[in-house]
Amino acid sequence: MKCNLCPRECGIDRKKSKGYCGCDSKIKVAKVMLHKWEEPPISGKNGSGAIFFSGCPLKCVYCQNKDISHSGAGQEITVERLSEIFLELQKMGAHSIDLVSPTQYSDKIRLAIDLARDKLNIPVVYNTGGYELAEEIDKMRGYVDVFLTDIKYFSTELSESYSKASDYFEKAVSSFKKMTELCPECIIDENGIMKKGVILRHLVLPSHRADSIKILERVAEICDISKIKLSLMSQYTPDFYDGDLAALKRKITTFEYDSVVKKAIELGYDGYIQERSSASSVYTPDFTKGDLI
Repeated sequence: MKCNLCPRECGIDRKKSKGYCGCDSKIKVAKVMLHKWEEPPISGKNGSGAIFFSGCPLKCVYCQNKDISHSGAGQEITVERLSEIFLELQKMGAHSIDLVSPTQYSDKIRLAIDLARDKLNIPVVYNTGGYELAEEIDKMRGYVDVFLTDIKYFSTELSESYSKASDYFEKAVSSFKKMTELCPECIIDENGIMKKGVILRHLVLPSHRADSIKILERVAEICDISKIKLSLMSQYTPDFYDGDLAALKRKITTFEYDSVVKKAIELGYDGYIQERSSASSVYTPDFTKGDLI
């Protein structure tokens, strides 16, 4: 069966060989953990039940998780085991099931949720880099409660240079619209945990504050931003980049980040502003320890 789960639509039979994402037909997971460094309504007090999937349709050149997104580190598990992990995380006190980079396994994730559905009573979070097909997002209707999605780039040239995806913004916006259709309003409970909704993430990259601002302006034009939450991130660090692009060899400046924050406030966004101290590799999970897998 040819795989067309992501915008690459590489058409590979993953039972025979790996797709662009680096994955074959088996689910591969690199880490399972209670993750306390997601946005406040996702992590809460106890942490989200994060499941880091191996592989990725984007493979950004600066990715901080490249050991799993590029190199494919991880362990193979069955659909049945994945459903068990959901329930184990719930038993540990996780506030949500946090599916990190799930795109390439979305069909199997639905099967796992079906197996656990009768016992699973915490929100399911679809934590994606944003490079999605709207029609595949639509298939998550009734399976996903919260979409935690990036829109990384506005510029075609930038998305091609950094992620080999010249159509990134087009696909990210299309899938984002579908997410807001499936989860039209943020619902946060008395403990501050998001039960339904969309959180739009954006990582401000060095030398590209103008691109960040264009994203904020465009999103404000296409949706009611009072119905979503914005998460602006300052955590870019060159620790994980070993290429020749000068712009990626430094952290963002205070001026760059503050410019984007100011625009978000002017446009009326509500959400979360990451502290500059987050730009450190110490916040990247240790993928040599698989935990519950």
